[in-house]
This record gives sequence, structure tokens and C-alpha cells, in this order.
Amino acid sequence: MTDDADRPARVEDVHELALAMPHVTIYPGTEDKPVYQVGGKSFVFFRNPRPDAVDPVSGERYQDVIVFWVPSEEDKQALVQDQSSPFFTTPHFNGHRSVLLRGSRVGELSRGELAEVVQDAWLSRASKRRAAEWLKAHPPA
Repeated sequence: MTDDADRPARVEDVHELALAMPHVTIYPGTEDKPVYQVGGKSFVFFRNPRPDAVDPVSGERYQDVIVFWVPSEEDKQALVQDQSSPFFTTPHFNGHRSVLLRGSRVGELSRGELAEVVQDAWLSRASKRRAAEWLKAHPPA
């Protein structure tokens, strides 16, 4: 991990961290919103504004939602049930192993925390062989 693991994360870090994972390809999503994939499976993507993710006061659709895959429903619930967490979900994502994060709230995470989320997303979508190779080279601390 880099020396700046404790600094507040930035949206640019999402791109950098996703691209740092092996075997990553970028699928050009709509409206210049990239989709990061491993083995043809998305693990992080920038979502288009949708009617299920809106500002509770104004009703305006969020323009800055980032989707991260998670390893399990339990991991998802751990992230979204904590009221202090910037992660959330919507009914559209019921049964989907992913969490949402607004770009405007990325800074509530440290770069190190964001790196863990991106790595977990990659691991949850990579083939077993690729995941095992990566984990062997990057054992948990």
C-alpha cells in the first residue's frame, strides 16, 4: 500500500486502484462512465443517474454513484447497515452483491479503506485461479 493510505480517498483513486489490479479491462460505459472488469465481469463501475438513487430532499437523481461488488450478502449488509458508512443500497440492488457509494462521499474513506473495497470487489469477480494468485502475492496483513 502506498504511503498515503491514511489520506482521504478521491474519486481518481477509484480509477487508479481498479486499474492497478491484474487482468483489468475497461468497458466504455455510457456517458463516459467506465466499467472496470476482470475476466469479462464487472467489479467497479460508475452508474448513470437512475430513479432509485435520489436526493431525499430535492428528489434529484444522484449523478455520482459508483457501484462496487462485494464478496457476499453479509459483507454488503455490514457496509450498508452502519449508519456512519457512506455506502448504501437501493431496492433495485436487492439480491445483488454490490454496494453503492456517491463520489461526493468517497473522501469519508481513507485511500487505504478504498483500496480494500476495490480489492475485495476484484476478488469477488476474478476467477478462482486469478484470485488465488493475487492473494498469494498480497497476503492479508
